[in-house]
Amino acid sequence: MHFDIFNGDADGIIALVQLRLAEPKESTLITGVKRDISLLKQVDVTAANSITVLDISLEKNVEALKLHLENNTEVFYIDHHRAGDIPHSEHLTTLINTDANTCTSLLVNDYLKGAYVHWAVAAAFGDNMTQSAITLAESVGLSEAQQEQLKALGIYINYNGYGRDVDDLHFHPADLYKALLAYPDPLTLIEEEGSIFHQLEKAYQADMQKALTAKVLADSKISKVVQLEDAPWARRVSGVFGNDLANQSPDKAHAVITLNADNTYTVSVRAPLNNKQGADEVCIQFPTGGGRAGAAGINLLPETMLPKFIDTLNKYYK
Repeated sequence: MHFDIFNGDADGIIALVQLRLAEPKESTLITGVKRDISLLKQVDVTAANSITVLDISLEKNVEALKLHLENNTEVFYIDHHRAGDIPHSEHLTTLINTDANTCTSLLVNDYLKGAYVHWAVAAAFGDNMTQSAITLAESVGLSEAQQEQLKALGIYINYNGYGRDVDDLHFHPADLYKALLAYPDPLTLIEEEGSIFHQLEKAYQADMQKALTAKVLADSKISKVVQLEDAPWARRVSGVFGNDLANQSPDKAHAVITLNADNTYTVSVRAPLNNKQGADEVCIQFPTGGGRAGAAGINLLPETMLPKFIDTLNKYYK
């Protein structure tokens, strides 16, 4: 039995779309909301003959990975997050690059030699790899109008991945993946009246309008920290709103703090776009923190640690 394990955001979903368009395979899908990254442990060690893992940190899944390798399971692991110490095994194939200007879908695009490059462009835009997306788009002759369409699609798919659990999402990531797989070219999806693209566009615009009322907790030349309420719409926009703020002020670090029901906070951090490093270094200083250099987060930040977090963010980028 084969398992496809992937992050529920634009990068994870579109990475798998590209792979399975090129290499169709019957598989069991394992995914979840964007912050649900400890996915490998959901697979019974005795059930899998082979596994493909996309866009989740190897460092956060290394113990489960070792168990599968010890059971002689063939694992293909593609990612751009913190990897930690990669196990040595003849059963493990990795394609890992933690450069701040790449993402999993771009790695898959290279692996497939550009077979579904329009999808890779959409994913890069969705992961806020704007310059990388533009460079790739221009290299294959996409017009500015087409780039804007693919950018919107990537953002909307990414937006769909954020939530406390899948009940917050408009589409379960596995269902969204299956729907997108029907379109070898995402531009066809965008042109189709009433498609998922247009459904997500309407929802995204409504939620982002509410985000304009976000409470500003701190704002300086170094960083800006805003807070959103404990509500499904707020959890859905927490990541894409952070990207939006980062694009507006590329010299600043940004953090979007979303209140949880237990008075903890979920934190989305974006490094300054003009200095895309350190977001993960800030977040791993706190329990449940992790991510990559350009964008990272903390799943459950205790309320008492919020002042320390803001201070840590400012000191790092000062």
